[in-house]
Amino acid sequence: MYREGRVSEDKFFRIGEYIPAGSLLVYNNTRVIQARLVFHKSVPTANGTPLGSNQTGARIEVFCLAPIEPYDYQLSLSSTDGCVWKCMIGNAKKFNTEYIELPINTGARTVHLRAKKGAQQGNTYAVHFTWDDPAIAFSEILEAVGELPIPPYLNRQSEESDKTTYQTVYSRIKGSVAAPTAGLHFTDQVLNDLRRRGIRTTELTLHVGAGTFLPVKVEDANQHPMHTEIIAVPRQAIADIQANLGHIVAVGTTSMRTLESLYFIGCQLQDTGVRGYRDTEMIHVGQHEPYQREYTLSAHDSLQAVLGYLDATGQDTLHAETQIMIRPGYMFRIVDILITNFHQPKSTLLLLVSAFVGGNWKTIYDYALSHGFRFLSYGDSSILFRV
Repeated sequence: MYREGRVSEDKFFRIGEYIPAGSLLVYNNTRVIQARLVFHKSVPTANGTPLGSNQTGARIEVFCLAPIEPYDYQLSLSSTDGCVWKCMIGNAKKFNTEYIELPINTGARTVHLRAKKGAQQGNTYAVHFTWDDPAIAFSEILEAVGELPIPPYLNRQSEESDKTTYQTVYSRIKGSVAAPTAGLHFTDQVLNDLRRRGIRTTELTLHVGAGTFLPVKVEDANQHPMHTEIIAVPRQAIADIQANLGHIVAVGTTSMRTLESLYFIGCQLQDTGVRGYRDTEMIHVGQHEPYQREYTLSAHDSLQAVLGYLDATGQDTLHAETQIMIRPGYMFRIVDILITNFHQPKSTLLLLVSAFVGGNWKTIYDYALSHGFRFLSYGDSSILFRV
């Protein structure tokens, strides 16, 4: 725990002793999908008939990052007639045929999943997926043959146990390619203890993208390109957050980025009016938006603008995009306490932590290193109080 310049340690199951009664704990309910698909390029035999894709041919990994068409995660995952995803492709040079195919044994029959490589953007491609059974949704295909994309720094293949241990106990909205790992420490018993102590909970959704692993490779962090992520926050959660300002606990950096993005979304809506966005236009928080001008709107009034927008447009959930970069110099408007793991050097997550503790991250991390704390996804946790 870091509070008022002091560092101490305890067991995580006692975290309720350190969170003030009356606080609102906000967690990310996203669920990791089995987003890595392994194809084997078919090799024709002497008579021209292709061998089965499980026999020979180049191994091609297709890592689904985010939906393109339909753009909405739930619509794309529930699609039964094809979809397009932004993907990373391992061994992309071997993907030089019209399509590659993966047979899926459903028990009743074999379904054939086809992937066709589309336009390239940077190190990603648009991949068109089709399959020959309209009774099966894309999410079922991923569940049947996809592999869980555990963090690359674990340097191992995913294991069956990861399907349980790499999900939070409250995960339910499918879409992430990485777990919001601060939540992995919570058990049903811990959550029940928090409620007995008068600490309430609410949930939001940010689907974690692969960009969360992208290291900062430039001297000036402002030049680091932040990835865009989709967020969804129910109206009731926004109202609860507004009613508990000054007592908001974010579980993880994903919840933090979502909560702080709400403030700037409210400022945008205050500036443009509730009808400032077309029905087809997604509200977007830019990477440098928090630093481009002085903001005087209170957090309460900003959240009221968001609530007014939802009421005026007849929506019960705010859907938006955020590219927010929280770095030293950032002024926090919503979050008072952060629960988070220990992050790797040269990461945007460490920049966020530094901003939250007023630049005193070295004190915290020196203590963690000298006391044998574990870092990263399956590592130890910290609870940090805003400076």
